Amino acid sequence: MAIDLAKAMKGSICHEYETELPAADVWEVYGGLLVGQLVPQLVPEVYPKVELVEGDGGVGTVFLVSFPPEKFVKTDNENYIKEALIIEGGFLDHGFRKYLIRIEIIGKEEKASIIRSTIEYEVDDEHKDNPPVASISGLAAIAEAMAKYIKEKRAQALA
Repeated sequence: MAIDLAKAMKGSICHEYETELPAADVWEVYGGLLVGQLVPQLVPEVYPKVELVEGDGGVGTVFLVSFPPEKFVKTDNENYIKEALIIEGGFLDHGFRKYLIRIEIIGKEEKASIIRSTIEYEVDDEHKDNPPVASISGLAAIAEAMAKYIKEKRAQALA
């Protein structure tokens, strides 16, 4: 059965977390594999297990998280943007046709940045009367935990 994309419900939700950290410092964590290692340690209630299936943290890297597997489809090291697409199961089994997670690290000043987490999704016409619910709370918790981790590491390095 073909899906008529014109009938798909589309939407997005976004969360911004302001930090007192330079964007480059935040990107050191989000830009590679470190985020996948830290998430289960720092916020196990969000993703208790994250396994590297393949890749080096760039485009094509696949993480198997305890919820859905996701594949990095964009890594922009100049503009500090990373996008991951849910590739099977999880959200796709619950009515989403597409579920994309975008993380942007936006420099505000020399020593401040914003971690912007966005979920873009599509729900097919079959689920329009009872659409699945997308939540940004997990990504918000991850942003807060990563900023706290970076601040603690910087404080230890200065001590």
